[in-house]
This record gives sequence, structure tokens and C-alpha cells, in this order.
Amino acid sequence: ASPPIAHLPMLIMRPAACLLILLGSTAGFSPLVRPSGLKGFASAPLQRNEVIRISSEASPSTATRLFLSTSETTDDSRAASAAALDYSLSSPPSSPRKIARTEKFARLPVWPVWNGVAIFVISRLFGEEVAAKLEDSIGGRVCPNFFQDDPRIATTSPFIMLVHHRHSFAAWDVLRYIQRTFFPEGFPAHPHRGFVTVTYILKGGFRHRDSMGIKQLYGAEERHGGKHTQWLTTGGGMLHEEMFDMGEEKFFQPADQELYQLWLNLPSQDKLMSPRIDLLGGEDETPTVTATSNGGKSTETIVIAGEHGGATSTAPIRSDLAILHVNMEAGTEWHHELPATHETVVMYVRRGSITVEGERVAPHHTAYLASQGSSLTVVAEDDGADFLLLAGQPLREPVAAQGSMVMNTANEINEAYADYERGAMGFPWSEGLSDDDWKTHVQKFPSRYTTNK
Repeated sequence: ASPPIAHLPMLIMRPAACLLILLGSTAGFSPLVRPSGLKGFASAPLQRNEVIRISSEASPSTATRLFLSTSETTDDSRAASAAALDYSLSSPPSSPRKIARTEKFARLPVWPVWNGVAIFVISRLFGEEVAAKLEDSIGGRVCPNFFQDDPRIATTSPFIMLVHHRHSFAAWDVLRYIQRTFFPEGFPAHPHRGFVTVTYILKGGFRHRDSMGIKQLYGAEERHGGKHTQWLTTGGGMLHEEMFDMGEEKFFQPADQELYQLWLNLPSQDKLMSPRIDLLGGEDETPTVTATSNGGKSTETIVIAGEHGGATSTAPIRSDLAILHVNMEAGTEWHHELPATHETVVMYVRRGSITVEGERVAPHHTAYLASQGSSLTVVAEDDGADFLLLAGQPLREPVAAQGSMVMNTANEINEAYADYERGAMGFPWSEGLSDDDWKTHVQKFPSRYTTNK
């Protein structure tokens, strides 16, 4: 798989917007072109009386075939075949999921840059874990996780990229006002096609506007009414902007912003569907599961997508997956049963540290789990832990990602940019436009793709 590289043709665009889009997963200019993953195991048609058997120790790609007698079929042989098939496709015994590898991605200084630089110096003097606690307190860095799908080690499909933002905006910061004249506080209008952006707000919020004429405020504060997650299915194509919502700023109290932005791939048949946008939050849509262990200490799981512990999110997923935010008190254990289809499991540790089957994962590290195993047990260390879990069934399709588009082939990427350049997704607008002027603009230059509002 190719490593993320700069998308040079896009650099002729507005430099500040390009850098913003690089940092934010809503438009990261980080092209990846990867071959397809493992192919399905049933590549040849079944022969008469042939049974597929999937070993509990093997993925479907390494399934073995169990050949029964091809002599004359009798009632007894049909019964034996049915019994063998029932046995071979039954749930395997519970086995623990283990870590295949861990990785730590670079953390970039931004919003404010000077905080990020100070945290970097602290990391060199006192270590990464001290710096992680300081970042959690004062903000000033962003961490893009560019996933590289490698089924030989650990799959990451359908997840493409995860970005962790932790920022702080102070009214008394004179440099902030200079910086935002050329570096807007958020992500100006930019295009997407072929995937889902999931934005999950932990602190602060966003103001959203798009080329479908939709405006939204969402986030983690009381003013956002509990809607902390935006699920944006870009489908055939649209433009959107996400600018930080500061609320009523107080001079001596910085406006904290913290969020995850996730790029989630769509199956090929859904890549050109009508764009759709959903806001999620609250017990009816993103339920919270609380469990106790070790003398009454608790773990809390917010089900952003998929299912955990009998609770199911209403996120409009297009493939089999789960997104879980887990908060653990010190010394607690957290358990999750993994469907056999969830060969991909990725864990990002936001705060504290955890162990999985005896292997430690430090704060701000990403762990990729092996594709075998039906149960996951996580133990929080002495300072507790907070992590995001991404699990799902690999799509097993080619991926071509370039700039802000994710398709299956290079030709489809070229078509996406041609459509954008001719205005089929709408035309960009300035983030400084008033709402009335923005409405006039998008009415004149809308996305040409039908939308579910």
C-alpha cells in the first residue's frame, strides 16, 4: 500500500484551506491507492455434496473444503451432509482477540500552534505520556491516523482515516486574531464523493453548511441539544464546511474543542447514492451501556454505530460495523463480543492506558487487532482509560482515495474531480458569507445530486 502523500495539483488552491483540509478528516488531502483485500473464499462453484467448513482459527479466505462422498446420494448421506454443514457453520468456541501491532502517528501543532510546540518540547524533556496529559488539558494538536489496510497483518477496511483534534481558542490570545486572517478556524467549503464522514464531538461544536442548502449546529455543549455526532454520507457528491462553534466566548476562559473525524468507506454499490446527512445523540440514537466490575467501579460505552451489550445505535450504516467510545475507571475490565464478520478491529487510546491480553497500549497509540477471536477484554491501568473502538467487516473491494474523494478505481477518481470542477457538486463559498448570502449562493450553485434532507 502506498503511504499518504501530498496531492500536488490541489496545492494551487487556497493554501490555508488546503492545509486545513489536510489536518481535518472532513477533507484530508492524503491520497491512498490500495489494492483490494483478501478475496472471498468461495471462488469456485460448489460441487455436488461439497460442504464449506470455516475453521475457528482461520478467516474465510483460508476456509477449507470438506468433500463428502460423490457416490449415489441417499437419505442417510443427505442427512450426514446437512449435519456436517450445520456443524461446520456453527459458532466457534469463544477465543480472545489479540493485538497484531501498535502504531503512534505524528501529532501536529495547530489551534493554537504555540501550545502544540510547547507540548512537543515537553514530550522530549519528560516523555510522551506527560505530554499527552498536558495536551488533554490545554489543547493545541491534531493527530491524523492514516490507516494502511494489510490483511497479512491486520485489516482496517472499511475504515480509511481517523483524526483526533484537541484545540483551544482564547479570547485574550492576540496571535489568534492574526492567525485567523489567513488560517480560518475550521474547514472551509470543500468537496467529497464516495464515502461517509463521521464527526463525533467531545468538547465544543461545529457549525455546518453545505451545497444542499442544509445548515446545522451540533456538538457536546448544552446549546447543541445532545446532538454530538454528524453522519454525513457524501454519496455522489456535495460540498460542506465545518467551522468551530465557539458559543459565547469568555475572555478568561478558552473555548475548548475536541473531536474525532472518521472517514468510513462505502460499498461500491452505494458510492453514488444520494447525499444524506444525519445528526445523532441521546439514548434513543446513541445509547450508553454502563457495566460494573472490581468492587463497583464502572465502564461506560457510548454506541455511536452498531451494537454493544444489547444496545444498538440508529446510525445509518451501509455495511456491518461498530463504532464504540469507551470510558473506563482505573483497574476495570471491559468486555465486547465480536461477530465472526468483524475481522477488522482498531483501537485508538485517547486518554490513560490499557492492556489487551497482557499487551499494553499507551495513550495516543493505535492498536490493530488480529482478525481471529470472538471476544475482546480490555483492562484499564491505574489512571483509567478512554478509547475509541472501530470494528467491522472488510469490504474486500479495491480502494482508490485521492484528495477528498474515495472510489474504487483511478478513473472514478478522475471523474469525481471532473464533476467537481464543472460544478456538479456545487461551487465553494467563503466561510465569511452570511447565512442569507450562503443560501443565495447554494440556490444558484447547488449539488446536482438528489438529497435526503
